[in-house]
Amino acid sequence: MSLDVSRAEPHLDEARQRLEHARSSRLAQLEALRETGQSAEDHLLSEQRTAMERVLKEIEAAFARIEDGTYGTCLSCAKPIPAERLEILPYTRHCVACRRRAV
Repeated sequence: MSLDVSRAEPHLDEARQRLEHARSSRLAQLEALRETGQSAEDHLLSEQRTAMERVLKEIEAAFARIEDGTYGTCLSCAKPIPAERLEILPYTRHCVACRRRAV
């Protein structure tokens, strides 16, 4: 059993690093939006802020899935999410097939 943990740890360390990078990027983008001096009434900026805040919540949820051992498992079909998808979108909750069905 310890072999499984040792194989999973590097994968989770990489996932944590990708999530940290995604979180840092979104926080920097939010800060840049705040510094633009645009009014809070600007619809486009408001939508961008909302989208970034939503992604930050997704990132935090992904960290929670790492902690509870469910990271990398599709929440819809319970199958593993391909590593390639997690590399591109480390906070995703769904495999491509389930995501397509949801849209």
